[in-house]
Amino acid sequence: MSRIGNRIITVPEGVTVTEENNIVTVKGPKGTLQQEMLKDISMKQEANEIKLERANENAKAMHGTMNALINNMIIGVTKGYEKGLEIVGVGYRFNVQGKKLVINAGYSHPVNMEIPEGITVELVSNTEITVKGINKVLVGEFAANIRKVRQPEPYKGKGIRYKDEHIRRKEGKKAA
Repeated sequence: MSRIGNRIITVPEGVTVTEENNIVTVKGPKGTLQQEMLKDISMKQEANEIKLERANENAKAMHGTMNALINNMIIGVTKGYEKGLEIVGVGYRFNVQGKKLVINAGYSHPVNMEIPEGITVELVSNTEITVKGINKVLVGEFAANIRKVRQPEPYKGKGIRYKDEHIRRKEGKKAA
């Protein structure tokens, strides 16, 4: 029995959820998101509540996944998602130039990253940025790609990390 799949999703005011040709569309104050319904999952909507049902036991694994996807879409069009990143190291810094993010992370050249459509990057300071958007998957994926440029290392802690991330530090060599 899927507990997350059986969860009833409440739709807040100002948000409309429609299903047409097996595609769920969620419209809200921040924008519109679409997701294809997974196989053997059906959606029933009564007033401001959504309940998902599965056709057979084979769809059990996707029942909770579809419920979470729709819930994330509703949160995205109402509140939006954001991820904070910070860069630690001497001379390391972020810079936003139009639709490009320029990262100086200790390489011989600056790393240029194209900011995808539907995502905004705000510069808090030279060493901190915030990635914002309505699609949870895109925000998380772009933040992870930024972090991949220079992952934090365990000895000095230099690199790009999430705001709330804790880096386990190692002691290093000891003099005899």
